[in-house]
Amino acid sequence: MSKKILVVGGGILGLAVGYKLSKIKNNEITLIEKEDKLGKHQSGNNSGVLHCGLYYEPGSLKAKLAVDGIRQMISFCQDNKIEHDVCGKIVVASNTREITLLDSLAKRGELNGLKGLKILTKQQLNEREPNVRAEKSLLVPEEGIVDYHMVMNKMADLIKGNDGNFHFNDEILKISEKNDGIIVETKSFSAKFDLIINCTGLHSDLTYRKLTKNIRPLRIIPFRGEYMEIKHEYKTLVNHLIYPVPDPQYPFLGVHFTRMINGGREVGPNAVLALKREGYKNTQISLADSIDTFTYKGFYKFLYKNFGFAVNEFASSIFKSSFVKKAKKLIPDVEDYMLKSGTAGVRAQAMDNSGNLIMDFKIYKHQNQIHVLNAPSPGATASLSIADYIIENYI
Repeated sequence: MSKKILVVGGGILGLAVGYKLSKIKNNEITLIEKEDKLGKHQSGNNSGVLHCGLYYEPGSLKAKLAVDGIRQMISFCQDNKIEHDVCGKIVVASNTREITLLDSLAKRGELNGLKGLKILTKQQLNEREPNVRAEKSLLVPEEGIVDYHMVMNKMADLIKGNDGNFHFNDEILKISEKNDGIIVETKSFSAKFDLIINCTGLHSDLTYRKLTKNIRPLRIIPFRGEYMEIKHEYKTLVNHLIYPVPDPQYPFLGVHFTRMINGGREVGPNAVLALKREGYKNTQISLADSIDTFTYKGFYKFLYKNFGFAVNEFASSIFKSSFVKKAKKLIPDVEDYMLKSGTAGVRAQAMDNSGNLIMDFKIYKHQNQIHVLNAPSPGATASLSIADYIIENYI
């Protein structure tokens, strides 16, 4: 039986869902995007890393879909001649405490099904990344880099090839639930669908509230991640991907070094509260988005538990010296004159009423609506696997 399906959101997850659904015979796929092009926000403002599932709690949905997701994404890139490089990354421990955390991380990766994890000798580390200082380092060979813009454009082409339709500069104005479907009115058309799938990222909780008329089960709090670019003449500082051991006391991975698919090098990001859901500069402020954050009790509980972290991240946004200090932990020779301002992205981070960051993927179903309410990193890498999961469990 054919289904008419409306996918809301033209980032990589919406495209992956639309692509997978368009391959099923007789499905009619329509995708709407409020911007004038695909992947304008989270999907188009990341560093292009392929994450393989090292960090995630064994048995979690994120761990399962990340491991399957990177393998699907690499296969997709190979099949469609999309530029990518499975270059591997190293995770660096800088002291005794971090060595213990690194050993636990390696065990977690093995439990998640990663292959080829290896503790490097000093000589092996020096051959791979001669500028890195480490007490111990772990090689994660399955990780890599990719051009996600090329991935998204190819997914869009494949959807169109399966008779899918795209509507840009469009958004849902209202819906009416009927026994035989959902009447959807947008800025440009009115039509009946059997199913709506919300993949709106930074606005996913607001879309959920708008379409279901229900209280949001979580809140999206936007965190801006700012990068510095390594100047061309110093790019030999970094050969591949270099990450610190994540500190379990804090909610984000920390500053790391990335070789991008275009040959550039960048370092970052920090994690600074954004005052606009699409606020890529600290001068971009939305009153509505700010009110939404500052009237949420979960945010104050998060701030209370992570005040030192928040101040430190804010300092790295204001003072270049603070940012460089974090980078020096991995590569001591890096200096501020080697860096220039780079890109920034905004992470759609779900938070609960207790101030806890929701780390696993969260998908909700309401009648004939499916809402992806939390799909942070590795959401891009795992997008094809997330799409499979939605089809298998919710449709």
